[in-house]
Amino acid sequence: MSPPAIRVSGIRKTYGSLVAVHDVSLEVRDGEIFGLIGPNGAGKTTTMECVEGIRTPDSGTISVLGLDPFRDVYQLQERIGVQLQQAQLQKRIKVWEAVQLWASLYRKQPKIGEQLLEQLGLVEKRDAWFMTLSGGQKQRLFIALALINDPEVVFLDELTTGLDPQARRAIWELVRGIRERGKTVFLTTHLMEEAEKLCDRVAIIEYGRIIDVGSPAELVDRHVPERSVVLVTDDEHAGDQLANVARASSMTRDGSRYTLHGSGEQFVSSVIECLSESRIHVKDFRTVLPSLEDVFLKLTGHSIRD
Repeated sequence: MSPPAIRVSGIRKTYGSLVAVHDVSLEVRDGEIFGLIGPNGAGKTTTMECVEGIRTPDSGTISVLGLDPFRDVYQLQERIGVQLQQAQLQKRIKVWEAVQLWASLYRKQPKIGEQLLEQLGLVEKRDAWFMTLSGGQKQRLFIALALINDPEVVFLDELTTGLDPQARRAIWELVRGIRERGKTVFLTTHLMEEAEKLCDRVAIIEYGRIIDVGSPAELVDRHVPERSVVLVTDDEHAGDQLANVARASSMTRDGSRYTLHGSGEQFVSSVIECLSESRIHVKDFRTVLPSLEDVFLKLTGHSIRD
């Protein structure tokens, strides 16, 4: 296995009496989308900025592409791309001016910026001022600027916050495209759906501490293995048959609606097999599967939105 693109070991960052990051350790594998997830104020941005070399941790070690982000800052800048949470540009800078400026900073040909504008659907906005762009267009421009030096690792901090669902999904496709080009993506988000849709693995952070790390599916199976099946049938014998479903822990009935609870990957299949073998006609059938939101609730005792 190739060495991790990012290795963080025991970093701590304080601001006076406030401990923003406490003993955080994690590894980001080469070529994956890795998400640092948690509520606002959990320490996501501070952790990311330490990894990027923007903030200096009080203790601990950080390695990005085998380099120290502080000692090897100039070498590393050539190999990473960064989109900051509070990124802004001059109001009256034009889109083409921004990408050409960034290209010149990395000694790249202007055509690189033009190619990125085309890939990110911004050609029609090439001559537009920054202040006239929509939220989604601004985020696409920031992605273009982060990619202009063809980085090996891309950092994206709360990339889709404030965007409407359509713009958010468009940005997700762009992020998947970055990974498909062989890049490593390290992102932060407080949106659990975003993490589930995008990330190969995630680290849950709360009060500056990492609670658990794994793929979304692994975390769900580890902490909230329960699943539910809700079905509607007029079959008078359905209750007797469904009561014998393997892996079912409980069943409730409300008229013709049955709700079964169970755990394990085979639970839903067991319900379907029972319906098929008993020839029970079903009017409605749906599964209720746990999510990262449920994992967070189980681990912290509160919703990420609280």
